[in-house]
Amino acid sequence: MALHYIGMVHEFPEGQRKLLQVNGRSIGIFHLNGNLHAVLNYCPHQGAPLCEGLVMPWITSTLPGEFLYEKEGGIVRCPWHQWEFDITTGCLVVDEKVRTKTYEVTIETFDVSVDEGKVYLKI
Repeated sequence: MALHYIGMVHEFPEGQRKLLQVNGRSIGIFHLNGNLHAVLNYCPHQGAPLCEGLVMPWITSTLPGEFLYEKEGGIVRCPWHQWEFDITTGCLVVDEKVRTKTYEVTIETFDVSVDEGKVYLKI
């Protein structure tokens, strides 16, 4: 696995996503709760551009009319058939056996400021 430079930390704003071509692959970089996550832009169901889908929380309910918002902004919904995947793991939220590829993201800092850190993707 090789490291690929994909940008500086400040180029990935909190709560946002960025689509990149890395080593011939389309990859979505998501900045969630201070961490960067990389997801292959491919839905395993029928090949849709997964990372272009809606990003939302996981909503659960224990009682009628009561809704709990979990994993705020941590679920990406396939734009074609609405399959939902956990951005941090790549797993389908209703069946963890189905998943899309995720990649390790590392930040290397050579200065005191973390904001100036360089971001690398391991593929």
